[in-house]
Amino acid sequence: MKLWQKNTESLKEVETFTVGKDRELDLFLAPYDVLGSLAHIKMLNSVGLLDSADLTELQKELKDIYKDIDAGNFSLDEGVEDIHSQVEFLLTKKLGDSGKKIHSARSRNDQVILDLKLFLRKEIEKLVLDVKGFFDLLQTQSEKYKDYLLPGYTHLQLAMPSSFGLWFGAYAESLIDDLITLHGAWEVTNKNPLGSAAGFGSSFPIDRKMTTRLLGFEDLNYNVVYAQMSRGKTERILSQALANIAATLSRMSMDMCMYLNQNFGFISFPDELTTGSSIMPHKKNPDVFELIRGHCNRIQALPNEISLMSANLPSGYHRDFQLLKEHLFPAIKNLKDCIRMATLMLENIDVKKDILTDEKYQYLFTVEEMNKLVLHGIPLRDAYKKIGADVENKSFKTDMKVKHTHEGSIGNLQNDAINKMMENVINRFNFTKVNDALQQLLQ
Repeated sequence: MKLWQKNTESLKEVETFTVGKDRELDLFLAPYDVLGSLAHIKMLNSVGLLDSADLTELQKELKDIYKDIDAGNFSLDEGVEDIHSQVEFLLTKKLGDSGKKIHSARSRNDQVILDLKLFLRKEIEKLVLDVKGFFDLLQTQSEKYKDYLLPGYTHLQLAMPSSFGLWFGAYAESLIDDLITLHGAWEVTNKNPLGSAAGFGSSFPIDRKMTTRLLGFEDLNYNVVYAQMSRGKTERILSQALANIAATLSRMSMDMCMYLNQNFGFISFPDELTTGSSIMPHKKNPDVFELIRGHCNRIQALPNEISLMSANLPSGYHRDFQLLKEHLFPAIKNLKDCIRMATLMLENIDVKKDILTDEKYQYLFTVEEMNKLVLHGIPLRDAYKKIGADVENKSFKTDMKVKHTHEGSIGNLQNDAINKMMENVINRFNFTKVNDALQQLLQ
């Protein structure tokens, strides 16, 4: 069954090629197609395009379909092209002519972009909650290991003392900026395209603000041409936000791979969280972090993929957009999986204490000793030269102690302020408004 079919069948090869993976990926959109239809028919009734008896029947059947989807008892019948066709087919099969009325004032174009926005909006919510959980763990570990010093590096050369409190906290704060960009994607996603039809509006007197309110959207995509032009752009903006989170995880994973290396030896994990070698009995490989790094580096390529796939397209709908789902949907799942695996690893990390007592790290403290001289009145450049000369003639001495007190330093992590920043960002999303509206539709 195809919503667009008249009396001519497509060549089988054409049908197979154009449908692609839509049947498989449309199952992700199934609950949202039902929610969109529930809002749409309520609006149709309010403007006199659907009588109350039909509305009541359609609402009952749509809610039953939603329950089947939620219970995992839903699939697309053989020969049905997409989720929109399947829902309409089930309604028509059960209700007859009433089922045929739900498509009034709609096109598959605005149906699919609505479904996508509802789906992506929910996925953003899930991702925010996953990121927040990982952030909380990083902050917990930052406090737990705030007195555990480790070498800081620039150019991968020994630089100055750092701490695991700083290290964990740095990635926590990085996630805040990542969620700020994700909130931008949320604002773009949280606009209602329904009613744009094929991209040129409808001659029916529909009420687009009503469906906006019913579906919990913050606002409309007002211009019906732009509502369709936002397809591809929405995915691209979200993919960039995903890439930012992925970049944070990838860099952290690289640090983990190095710190676990025996030449560093800063951390360890239980045997069951690492993998071995088929030939070397001693190996404990950081495969989890290597795969997180690989997945996240691939996610960082996603914005470029989506940009190129939607580049140079004129206004209006194009079938090219169908392919974006094949790249975006798996990337969202992969990123959530990476966050969960990183969480598992960090929950079980063992950090080595007293790393810097090893004599090979003494030069990490050259700046500390230089600053002591400055505090005693010696000009900075003279102090720099003296410490440099001590290093060159092997006479440099240090007590290997650190006293940093300014905001965000080893002795003053400011984790409470960082927690407050994260709380402020998350509060901007207003998930409660969205979820309350959708729950009301289903009652």
